[in-house]
Amino acid sequence: MPNRTVFFVSDGTGITAETFGNSILSQFPSKPRHVRRPFVDTADKAHQVVREINHTAEAEGKRPIVFVTLVNPEILAVVKTHAQGLVLDMFNTFIEPLEAEFGVTSNHRVGRFADVAKSQEYTDRIEAINFSLAHDDGQSAKNLAEADVILVGVSRSGKTPTSLYLAMQHGVKAANYPLIPEDFDRGAIPSTLAPYKKKCFGLTIDAERLAQIRNERRPGSKYASIDNCRFEVREAETMMRREGIEWLSSTHKSIEEIATTILSDLRPDRLMY
Repeated sequence: MPNRTVFFVSDGTGITAETFGNSILSQFPSKPRHVRRPFVDTADKAHQVVREINHTAEAEGKRPIVFVTLVNPEILAVVKTHAQGLVLDMFNTFIEPLEAEFGVTSNHRVGRFADVAKSQEYTDRIEAINFSLAHDDGQSAKNLAEADVILVGVSRSGKTPTSLYLAMQHGVKAANYPLIPEDFDRGAIPSTLAPYKKKCFGLTIDAERLAQIRNERRPGSKYASIDNCRFEVREAETMMRREGIEWLSSTHKSIEEIATTILSDLRPDRLMY
């Protein structure tokens, strides 16, 4: 769908609209232009967005797709009535039938938290993020007993982004530790990790993909050579098998898929809210 624009309009951050909208759009072979318009919480702001949507429709000759998560009915009416686009109201699509099913009216609250300062869930997430940053790439072995999970694997196998995703999205205290040639020479899991082996989860990756990633960082180096990548991946997988550490390949999996697999194996309680 060339020259097609998708708007994500919300009275909050717009993350919900964009995440849900992208999940739907992924079912189609297209790469439309994305425009996120957050904090549309007044009628004036809604009219501004409508003008932008209508200008886009005229310029492209096709009506934009508009995903909205707007709680205020007056603001929603502005977009639905005046926008020259395909407006998909994601909240009311589900809220109205749920109100009928539960026999109660929803609270029409904007955003995920009414007051983040009073939210224990939010506080836990911040603490988990700080923990993951402090224990990134084996920087610190302090307080590893507090870790929910310790990711192990060769350098550039996806440990850091997975750790941060687990912390940000699930409040999981995730440390990560890179396996290096010296660890393979010793033939044993690093001593700092040995007491917490049950918390360890391994990430591996195809050697060819690893070499490509490393060459973007350090082109032409031994670190990025295909022979070295094959050696490190082989030795890391051998170590994880010997130590009984669960592991998976990050080559063709998204961070979301990796994180969900880790939670299912080590912290299934974090998949329940």
